[in-house]
Amino acid sequence: MKRALITGVTGQDGSYLAEYLVRNGYEVWGLVRGQSNPHRARVQRLVEELRFVEGDLLDQSSLVKAVDLVQPDEVYNLAAISYVPLSWQQAELTGEVTGLGVLRMLEAIRMVSGINGSGSAPRGQIRFYQASSSEMFGKVREVPQNEFTPFYPRSPYGAAKAYGHFITRNYRESYGLFAASGILFNHESPRRGREFVTRKISRAVARIRLGMQQELRLGNLDAVRDWGFAGDYVRAMHAILAQETPVDYVVGTGRTHSVRDAVRMAFAAVDLDWERYVVVDPALVRPAEVDLLCADAKNARTRLGWEPQVSFPELMRMMVEADLERTARERDASGPLADW
Repeated sequence: MKRALITGVTGQDGSYLAEYLVRNGYEVWGLVRGQSNPHRARVQRLVEELRFVEGDLLDQSSLVKAVDLVQPDEVYNLAAISYVPLSWQQAELTGEVTGLGVLRMLEAIRMVSGINGSGSAPRGQIRFYQASSSEMFGKVREVPQNEFTPFYPRSPYGAAKAYGHFITRNYRESYGLFAASGILFNHESPRRGREFVTRKISRAVARIRLGMQQELRLGNLDAVRDWGFAGDYVRAMHAILAQETPVDYVVGTGRTHSVRDAVRMAFAAVDLDWERYVVVDPALVRPAEVDLLCADAKNARTRLGWEPQVSFPELMRMMVEADLERTARERDASGPLADW
């Protein structure tokens, strides 16, 4: 039985990945910051077989202890401060967690594996997956973006992710670690945090439909993204570590939609006219916007055999339906409930 360690296991991607790996016969461990982590029970309800180990991406020694205890075959580093607008408000912390946290985990793997110099790592080594982001492309140099498109991040989050991406490559080339990154484009689900735009839309649509909210305030409706379903993307993560050699891959649908498209689809799912409810709020526009992200995922398709299965219209409907059910339960309970 293979053993996997997932950082960020209580988040959207971590929960889907844990489910997927358990279905594929893995023993799965999740790294959590303390036994009182409030989100631990949330993911445990989904994956009863999941085990936990304490550790923090800000604490090198805790990562060494966690890796040494679990002795994983694979490590998936999904933990990050991933809400882009927050990264301007907490830029230093974003750099520490999202950027230097990658270095600390790589160092933990190197130390536990006993790799002290350059050259080839030992057989049976720990395989490392880094969750890189399309936000690294930022002010894009070409459309669509592939593995060789230069990075031009437009937020502290994108810059921190770029550091994590390059340090992963550096450890692969310097120490022979099996370390690879998936440059994942936007991926959403009913488990997405309420602060992210797609979930903000789906939740507002549900509340408006149920008479609990009157309007939806958004920033730039013209921003364009390549959106997919998170449950599809974790299959690509696993496939990247299943290859004979470590290679970085762009993962995305290759199809783009604007925020306005997402709004229109979400309101259409409940037969409402979005223009009656949406208000553009300049205060919600990013200091430096990323206008157009679109993946050229040819390598993921041809080498990994990966294909997305859920279309964006299906995804928005899925999210609205989930929020309708959740919001109805909140209304009946006369108060907010924890997500999923």
